[in-house]
Amino acid sequence: MVTSDATKDLCLASLLIHADDGISSHRAVAPAMHVSTTFRYNDDPDKLVVQENIDENAPLDSHVYSRLTNSNTTRFEALLESLLGGQTVAYGSGLSAFHAMMVHLNPKRISITEGYHGCHGIIGILNRLNGLQKLPLDCDESELQAGDVIHVETPLNPTGEARDLAYYAAKARRVGAYLTVDATFAPPPLQDPLAYDADVIMHSGTKYFGGHSDMLCGTLTINPKHKDWKPRLIVDRLLLGSVMGSFEGWLGLRSIRTLELRLIRQSTTATAVVEWLAKSVEDVSSAAAATVERIQHASLQPEAKDESSWLRKQMPNGWGPVFAIWMKTEDMARKLPSKLGLFQHATSLGGVESLIEWRAMSDDSIDRRVLRVSIGLEGVEDLKRDFEQAFASLQGEVSEREVINCTLNKK
Repeated sequence: MVTSDATKDLCLASLLIHADDGISSHRAVAPAMHVSTTFRYNDDPDKLVVQENIDENAPLDSHVYSRLTNSNTTRFEALLESLLGGQTVAYGSGLSAFHAMMVHLNPKRISITEGYHGCHGIIGILNRLNGLQKLPLDCDESELQAGDVIHVETPLNPTGEARDLAYYAAKARRVGAYLTVDATFAPPPLQDPLAYDADVIMHSGTKYFGGHSDMLCGTLTINPKHKDWKPRLIVDRLLLGSVMGSFEGWLGLRSIRTLELRLIRQSTTATAVVEWLAKSVEDVSSAAAATVERIQHASLQPEAKDESSWLRKQMPNGWGPVFAIWMKTEDMARKLPSKLGLFQHATSLGGVESLIEWRAMSDDSIDRRVLRVSIGLEGVEDLKRDFEQAFASLQGEVSEREVINCTLNKK
């Protein structure tokens, strides 16, 4: 992490703009885009050091080969370390970060939430290779041993519901397991898993770190008590070839500066939309009630209303921008996205634009009535109106179909 007297006391928003000050010797205000894959060694033969390449003019921005480190990713990692509170390694995707974590920890068993299907795919590969056993998150403690992994995804994909990190941290300590947390849906300032002594925090940086639907990224952040892990993770990254590209590192630098502004706005808007939707579903005369079965989000969990609950302590600054809608039928879930004007029907999440996905398109294990919603930076009232007209259109189709069926039955 880059620290100095000028930055150590800054708030999060300021750190995200200044934590990489001093890494580059260039005077440009905006970071340059470095695309070189290789870097010239020192011109002085007496200063050549095997597997090192220190530039006296920019010692924090010295590189050998871009598969090991590169200028843009190094600065991006410095900003992430100021954000996440621990040494951070960036990867080419969220799944490559999860894979790297599993290679590093090499557990015999992993206790895991249902959550993101991609992580379960990696576990399936490791099961074929070394017999890794997958256990439910709430398995009995007797099924776990020292060195195993308890992996908690919170908030959960695709529902946006939260899980109690203090509970699973205590469980991990009792059995000697590692606690790893996928905090993709709630980066700081929404949530800080290191406050619960998580060993490793994983993020799919493609989502909120990128924030503009144009970069792939994954990150691992290491608990300071494991400070000797980072060098090994970097060597593993070199050998596995999962390094983040220079261009993606530059995109990350461009994006991370505004993370706090984007995330707080998106989370606040999502909570307002969820509250409105939940009330609409309760109104039996509404189009929402005629088409929607239920809404799920951390803000709707019972603990959200209790000031002293674990949830209020774990997520004091908001509930996250992702939630799920259960439609009454699969047909309604399939059709609703096409009736929305402001929501893009697409997978992924975390961008400035609001997305909705009929989740069955990318996850064949999910209930086919589920829609995942990722709120962007549009206005709250605009998003409400968009949902309102879409539900009304869907209800109209259902009513028309019922009339036709009734007429046919009478004939």
